[in-house]
Amino acid sequence: MHTENLHLHTVCGLDELVEHEARGVSHVLSILDPDRADPTAFSTYGAHQRITLRFHDAIEPAPGLVLPERKDVDTILAFGREAAASGAEVHILVHCHVGISRSTAALASLFAQSEPETPAETLIARLHEQREKAWPNARMIAFADDILGRGGSLSEAVRRLHALQLRKRPHLDAIMRDLGRGAEVDAALRG
Repeated sequence: MHTENLHLHTVCGLDELVEHEARGVSHVLSILDPDRADPTAFSTYGAHQRITLRFHDAIEPAPGLVLPERKDVDTILAFGREAAASGAEVHILVHCHVGISRSTAALASLFAQSEPETPAETLIARLHEQREKAWPNARMIAFADDILGRGGSLSEAVRRLHALQLRKRPHLDAIMRDLGRGAEVDAALRG
């Protein structure tokens, strides 16, 4: 897959989708909670292809949670391959509820797939540059790491990004733990 015709963007979440209606989005990857209604914002977009995945922003099993699974990351990567193969200039918009975790994990996975020779650290730095408050979902990243044969480098780069975010925003420690994401915090702090 070549990146010359790929322009990848992450949206901060549902409430920002309207800001991108006139940006020539050709492909939309929606990642929503299982019980969340479909956003209505896409009715004002031009013609585009869209897929929707439904799972919670979680990394460990808990009652009532639908975890992201390997098949979900396979679907994300297949969507990226199909978009790149379309031959036209592609603008992929990736969104989740807030645009910090599931969508950034999906975007990092698409970056890693489209640039297999680029080091994971470089890809995650680009993701962070594009979405300053990114906290990619470690479970999704681990699946992408395995599928793409990255040997743990994506997971390690994301762990370093989590550590950076905790240094910049120490309050995230308690927030992420309250969200059931303590394993990500612990891994970042072991650093």
